Amino acid sequence: MATKKRGKVKRPPRSMSMLEPRLRNIYLKFYKQSYFEPSALDLKTKELIAIGCSLIAKCEGCIEGHIRKALELGLSKAEISDAIAVAIGIAGASVLDKSDKAAIKLDLHHFE
Repeated sequence: MATKKRGKVKRPPRSMSMLEPRLRNIYLKFYKQSYFEPSALDLKTKELIAIGCSLIAKCEGCIEGHIRKALELGLSKAEISDAIAVAIGIAGASVLDKSDKAAIKLDLHHFE
C-alpha cells in the first residue's frame, strides 16, 4: 500500500512490499528503537555489529547500507575490516561445527 507524504507517493521498500503494513510497521518500530534509541552500545558499535550480522545473514542490501552508514559515522576502513574479519571467523566456525556434528553422527575419525 502506497502512502502520500508531502505530495510524493511513498512506497515500502521492495523487501517489505509483501509484508502486511501492520506487521511491517511493528518490525520498523522495533528496528528503529533497537538501533537508533540510546542504549548501552553507541551507534558506531551497533553499526559494526550490523555489518557482521548482515554478512552472516547474506543480506546484500543490508551489507551495503550498513557499510555506507558506518562510513558516514566516521568509522575507519580498519574498523570495518575488523568487523568483516570477525564475521569470517564466525562463518568458518559454523562450517566446522556442522562438519564436527556430521563426523560424530557418522562415527568418522579422519585425522585422529
